Amino acid sequence: MKLNVEVMKSFGRFEFAAGFQVEGARIGIFGPSGSGKSTLSSLLAGLVSPDAGTIHLNDRCLFDSISKINRNPEQRRVSVVFQHAHLFPHLNVERNLLYGFHRTPAERRKLLLEDVAEALDISRLLKRSVSKLSGGEKQRVALGRALLACPDLLILDEPLSALDKRLKEQIIPFLRKTLRRFEIPYLYISHSLSEMRLLTDQVLCFADGQLQETSDAETLARQRMTGNRHGYLNHLELSEPREVGGMLGYRWGENELLLTDHEQPQAGLFELSSKDILLFKNHPHALSARNLLTAKITELIPQGGSVGVKLNCNGEELIAQIVREAALELNMDVGMTVYAAIKASAFRRLV
Repeated sequence: MKLNVEVMKSFGRFEFAAGFQVEGARIGIFGPSGSGKSTLSSLLAGLVSPDAGTIHLNDRCLFDSISKINRNPEQRRVSVVFQHAHLFPHLNVERNLLYGFHRTPAERRKLLLEDVAEALDISRLLKRSVSKLSGGEKQRVALGRALLACPDLLILDEPLSALDKRLKEQIIPFLRKTLRRFEIPYLYISHSLSEMRLLTDQVLCFADGQLQETSDAETLARQRMTGNRHGYLNHLELSEPREVGGMLGYRWGENELLLTDHEQPQAGLFELSSKDILLFKNHPHALSARNLLTAKITELIPQGGSVGVKLNCNGEELIAQIVREAALELNMDVGMTVYAAIKASAFRRLV
């Protein structure tokens, strides 16, 4: 997917102006509320017209203020999933899913209802009224409807922000699996760095209606370590759970980590805050934390009053975060061996 944008739009005192060229299949649009993320979404989808500029998608002109080109939303081959599902209340799940499909020329239909419903685990819901769906089910139906329109570009505009933590944990696996399976290029819009890291490769960062930088989610997460109350959130792929006393032991590369029992003792992606990792220069003799890893420091990342400590734990990477004074007192340096202690309760399942 190639997207070239050079647009301006004024909403009273708010001025949106963006110029960029991006190519790829998993693009993130990141920024705080009021930064212009949803404005960009509306401009690309044709829901709002720019005051001036151009928009090209895969060398098709969607908008050109000089040439007086402004394609209608249904002509743009752009589908949008909003933070609220916006399903048609008078249609059941199946008819909602097929709404865009029936309006797509036959030669452009690449997906089948059965495949999309299976991927999103909504096959059993096809005849159900949308008023009988949970929040997570509604959002999966909205995603399926957008996919079945077979767009050139799928825009996911804060699709998880209206869901509570439990529902977010339910729908993220469906997003990752479905988007990967059907290979439709997408823009993922969010203010969540965790979602950016899970779902995007490149990230365009907006603030005050302007594009600030183009980066990747991993770099942004490290840059914003001190500004996030949770610090840097490590993502760990854990496998082969087994019972160890009243806990679960998971494989993490060549390491074993002990976790407090989760509702679903199965392999998956877990989150661990950099602030939940305690570092020791010498081996501690007594410790309440159930995990103690021998690690080598591979990088120090100073950020204001804190230092990010990048660790190699028997081939696996972690980032811990400590105050600058502690790093000085421990005389930390690259190549130094330390001990990393982690509570069994510090891990949170993501996927």
